[in-house]
Amino acid sequence: MPPTSLKPEIRMEGILLGETPRWHNGRLWFGDWVAGKLITLDPSGHHEVVAEIDSLPFSIDWLPDGRLLVVNARLNTLQRREPDGRFVTHADLAGLSPHGCNEIVVDGRGNIYLNNINFRFPGGDYAPGFIALLRPDGTLVKFPFELAFPNGMAITPDNRTLIVAESFSQVLTAFDIAADGTLSNRRVWAKLDHGGDGICIDAEGAVWTPAGAKCIRVREGGEVLQRIDLDRFCFACMLGGDDGRTLYIVAANWTGSTDLAGTAPSGQIQTMRVDTRHAGYPASG
Repeated sequence: MPPTSLKPEIRMEGILLGETPRWHNGRLWFGDWVAGKLITLDPSGHHEVVAEIDSLPFSIDWLPDGRLLVVNARLNTLQRREPDGRFVTHADLAGLSPHGCNEIVVDGRGNIYLNNINFRFPGGDYAPGFIALLRPDGTLVKFPFELAFPNGMAITPDNRTLIVAESFSQVLTAFDIAADGTLSNRRVWAKLDHGGDGICIDAEGAVWTPAGAKCIRVREGGEVLQRIDLDRFCFACMLGGDDGRTLYIVAANWTGSTDLAGTAPSGQIQTMRVDTRHAGYPASG
């Protein structure tokens, strides 16, 4: 029997193009890429712009010591937010590609994984993308694997498996992680029927992932366990809340263009209570 569709609740509207959701310090953090704003949303529905970031895309995560990291694609750098609110360069990423990086995930040991679609989007000629690793000692490693538009990434709680959504090939791809952070043993973790973007892992080892105008919970091998049908495109999802059982969904109408000047904002944050809590990385706490 196919899974029954669940109905989420709209928690916030008025977003142009939301992405990179994370649960941190009791709030949802996400970027409005077109507006160039980093926004937080608390459980009561109050939202606040915490930073202006002039980059499309930009993605966020945190170091183990609690400092915010921002992938700034326009500047082709990884930035770090200092306690006084200043953004400083944590790492120069220009040597990886002339195109800025896309997504980020930090594991429990402080290893920073970044990926890059490696071509101008939208409108540029396709090129295979890649994943890179920035170790705590500053070593930057670019892995040789070619990926078809690498997007959201998540890491299992034991720091031993990285899963990445390859949007153009419509699969979740997994890699083994060695003790030094190196990736190996590339394999298809699950085939999807549409895209894949910002993902997260739960305590039963299943992955929540966008799949077009729906958000699905899928186990390794591809079995869909739960499905949330939406009236617009799902860009990313994240498990959060005080008990890790609130699924936050970032969705908007998608026309294939990021030129949204003068258009009515269609972006929303939607939520759904689920049975299985968050696990792994991106961390949620």
